[in-house]
Amino acid sequence: MIDIKREFLEAFGYSPDVIAAAPGRVNLIGEHIDYSDGFVLPFAIKDRTYCAIGISDDRKVRISSMQRSNNILEFCLDEIKPGLPGDWQRYPLGVVWALGIETGIDIMIDGQVPLGAGLSSSAALECCVATALNQLFTLGYSLQDLARLTQQAENEYVGVPCGIMDQSVSLMARSGYALLLDCRDLTTRDIEFDLASSDLELLIIDTQAHHALTDGGYAERRTACESVVAKLGITSLRDLSFNQLESSRNLITDIEYVRARHAVTEILRVAAAVEVLESKDFIALGNLLNESHLSLRDDYAVSCPELNCAVESALSAGALGARMVGGGFGGSAIALIQVARKSETISAIEKAFANNGFTAPRFFTSLPSQGAAIIELA
Repeated sequence: MIDIKREFLEAFGYSPDVIAAAPGRVNLIGEHIDYSDGFVLPFAIKDRTYCAIGISDDRKVRISSMQRSNNILEFCLDEIKPGLPGDWQRYPLGVVWALGIETGIDIMIDGQVPLGAGLSSSAALECCVATALNQLFTLGYSLQDLARLTQQAENEYVGVPCGIMDQSVSLMARSGYALLLDCRDLTTRDIEFDLASSDLELLIIDTQAHHALTDGGYAERRTACESVVAKLGITSLRDLSFNQLESSRNLITDIEYVRARHAVTEILRVAAAVEVLESKDFIALGNLLNESHLSLRDDYAVSCPELNCAVESALSAGALGARMVGGGFGGSAIALIQVARKSETISAIEKAFANNGFTAPRFFTSLPSQGAAIIELA
């Protein structure tokens, strides 16, 4: 972390009242089912976004980012509402709006989660701001409350119809564990996620095919799922068994069928993944990752050539399993690999990308890390 306290002082002329941090995430399995009330199994990564906030003496919100040449953007509180034009600043402004802040504040952001890589840099930004505001104004919101409010900020203010997984894990994750999250009621269970003792590692492959979830593709798929729910008269796709889906196929369109098939089968894969993790059956886990990718690629159609290349070349190099992660249309993939074959796997992926004329990928790994927290002021 850059010295955000010093940068805040230099930008705004006084010291911040609170500093908070929140992590990005990798979803081990359970993709595109959080908005269908499914179960998901993400974990927080070590990369975090930090924010420093101070109370000002007017009714303005000033925002600066250490990744944006420290230009200060200024907004009157009364104008902060959905529809206000903007770019990255819509995420913290959406949180200010969702939490109902009525006092002027200055915000400095230091974002260390890779952008556009499918690692939920947006949720990390939202959750660190929400954590700081909750502390600063003694709002008393629970972690579940903050998850819903930050999701509301992204849905209604930013305009991305995301589910609640990203915000929940950024707020609730524990070091050393994946978070089994019930997206219907936000209850959680920590699932031990220890690869090192089996000489394994989860390789994260940033394809550098940067995605944008505001271009309609994400919304179209969510709309298809909601249409199935309406036509079949159920509460959500979580309440639909595979046999029921098959018997109802004539009631929905072909596109709706394959979208629903992904959701129904992915929910089953999450339950299976918990079982195999608890028994440390990593061969079975790898197979589930592979099945998840094929479903996302073929039924949900959210993969892309770079993601497919990353997955296929990792498997060819001996990975136990691999899949795309995140919203799709670009971003990152994960590969479950033997530590001893890490260099060989990376080389194979780099060669495949070069042969296809793709931008060179980036690689990193992360142990399951802690969720959002207040940083003590020195």
